[in-house]
Amino acid sequence: MRRELNGWYSPSLGKDMPIVTYGHYGPALLLIPTAAADYLEYERFQLVDSLAPFIETGRLKVFSVNSINTESWLNNEMEPSHKAIRHNQFNEYVFNEVLPFIRNSTSSETPIIASGASFGALHAMNLFLKRPDLLQGALSMSGVYDLTDYTKGFYDDQVYFNSPIHYIPNLEDHAILERIRAGRLVIATGSGSYEDPEANRRFSGVLQSKSIPHVFEDWGPNRHHDWPTWRDMLPNLISRHF
Repeated sequence: MRRELNGWYSPSLGKDMPIVTYGHYGPALLLIPTAAADYLEYERFQLVDSLAPFIETGRLKVFSVNSINTESWLNNEMEPSHKAIRHNQFNEYVFNEVLPFIRNSTSSETPIIASGASFGALHAMNLFLKRPDLLQGALSMSGVYDLTDYTKGFYDDQVYFNSPIHYIPNLEDHAILERIRAGRLVIATGSGSYEDPEANRRFSGVLQSKSIPHVFEDWGPNRHHDWPTWRDMLPNLISRHF
């Protein structure tokens, strides 16, 4: 499997940000790490290996970036309003730097799907819903879609606009909704240890209320909030829905 490390100084974030690419060509899958993890997390936990058949046959080209959650929502020393500002800088990094990098590494017509597990699932979904003109879908595993689960009671406009379960019910812009409806959305969860299937079911209901096509799957009580679940889920979902 071809593996390439790149990186650059991010004007959006004011720091060096690495990115790893797997594969030669194919539709692009952008992986957003869990919680406090880095850009090599999905490789270390062998999720990239689980995608090898897709990568090696040109069905996918995979890109993985660093998270900055320890500089935003998971930083207990930071003022809550500053956490939101830092998170928005991460969004701008993805939109203005990562997605153009992916386009230059593939083509302007290549679809880009955002994906992630746990906290990365929320970010992946949020990125697509905010910019369906730049991304073509989201595949989210074992997420919650309420950002206030991570904000310790803090709530302002920036939390609202990064919390899909809050802003999607109030989204009325027809053009944006039509772009979202044209994307591919998959929400998958288990109902075993540390999973929250009801959070996923509630968000599925929100999407349904806005006539947004999507797939919702609960893989049952034997699927826990852990890497064996996601290693099985991701290739299975890609093979059936993308």
